[in-house]
Amino acid sequence: MDKQNKIIGGLTLISLICLVAAYFAPIWWVSLTAPNYPPDAFPDGIRIHFHFDGVYNGCKAAGKGTRMGSEIIQKDLEATDERYNPITDAAKNVDKGAEGLDCVHEMNTINHYVGMYPIATGAPVEKPLAKFFFGFFAVMMLAFAMTGKKQRLIVLSVGFAAVAAWMLVDQFMLGHLESHVQAYMDDSGAFFKDMDRIKHWGNNVREVSKIVIVGLIAVMLIVIAGVAKSRPFQLLLALVPALLPVFFVITYAGWLWFFGHNMHPWGAFTVKPFMPTVFGEGKVAQFSTFSYPYWGYALLLVIFACMMLALLIRRKQLREGTAE
Repeated sequence: MDKQNKIIGGLTLISLICLVAAYFAPIWWVSLTAPNYPPDAFPDGIRIHFHFDGVYNGCKAAGKGTRMGSEIIQKDLEATDERYNPITDAAKNVDKGAEGLDCVHEMNTINHYVGMYPIATGAPVEKPLAKFFFGFFAVMMLAFAMTGKKQRLIVLSVGFAAVAAWMLVDQFMLGHLESHVQAYMDDSGAFFKDMDRIKHWGNNVREVSKIVIVGLIAVMLIVIAGVAKSRPFQLLLALVPALLPVFFVITYAGWLWFFGHNMHPWGAFTVKPFMPTVFGEGKVAQFSTFSYPYWGYALLLVIFACMMLALLIRRKQLREGTAE
């Protein structure tokens, strides 16, 4: 049993290291290619990287690509219908002298081209709260590695209390919830000019965030109570973090569905509602799309493999009556 516990502890340690690394790693990448974006200026197309806490630039091209892409799109819009010009102010205001290329901005411009919401409107609650969920998962992993029930409950109680205090101080006392809502509204307003609607969206983000925060604290209490009353309940301490790669894909696919099924008439071209490509290659108007997991997703798979193996070992111990 001592050997088995050491294996569980080692597997959990590996998972914890991967968990911390995965939070800062690019989990998925998406790229768009089109005649407007030639390979010599855009070797990777218009590429963005999805992290748990946001969407980041994935382009390596020089600044001339920004000028080329945005100006061509702007000319296309002007040729199609002048009424779209005010909506593409962001495309006009790209820093032509920039040495790097901001492909998040370029992707927003392209999305606007077909009537999509800006990227910033996706997962507005999940992104700023992701760090607290990662803290929640880390505490569960640490508690699972404990061999005694008393030790397990102490780790859960102290760890969850620390995560809850961190979350409440960060979001309310330090005002990060309000600053996030304001940034969300500012980013949305760069492309969508209906300020009343944007304010309504901001209020929704604020209220849903509060519900999620309260819900996470409630789940912490349920987990502590479950571990205290039932020995098999401890298996959930490994199972829930192990399913992180599943949680990510479900959330990612859900938001892609939202973007593809909530088109607006501001687009220069009318596109019927569609499901953007979750995995693989696709086509939207004249744009080819590519969507694949990145190296951060491999870290999530390592967590899955390690924690599921640790879970099976602990389950065997429970069946044999050698685990508390």
